[in-house]
Amino acid sequence: MIAFDLQCSNGHTFEGWFEDSRTFDIQKKKGLISCPVCEDTGISKLPSTFAIKSSHFTPGVSDSHVALESLGREIADYVDKNFDDVGCNFAKEALKMHYGVTEPKNIRGVSTGEEEKTLKKEGIEFLKIPAPASPDAET
Repeated sequence: MIAFDLQCSNGHTFEGWFEDSRTFDIQKKKGLISCPVCEDTGISKLPSTFAIKSSHFTPGVSDSHVALESLGREIADYVDKNFDDVGCNFAKEALKMHYGVTEPKNIRGVSTGEEEKTLKKEGIEFLKIPAPASPDAET
């Protein structure tokens, strides 16, 4: 599987998962990929920061650990800036969007194991991302 950062012609960005790059190309050509916000099928791939490697980076045990920590912070910052925090109401808000009660939007929050089972049963996809400790937290 491969994940691509995608953007519609209206400027909405989202992520798409595909078996490989060829699968993305085939689905795009057939108009099968659409924006989850506006349903536009004019989709293009965005350059991914995950694939950019600086020339001074030399993989090593400590370098890899630092790189992973940095990546974790970048993901957390992105989610923080681009997703509405609904706190403990994550499951409720996801269900409302799924059934068209509210407009779809990016949300983040927490849910219980039972709520996650309900979301899966209803066919709602979600991704659990562990939140890294803040830099000022004691270890």
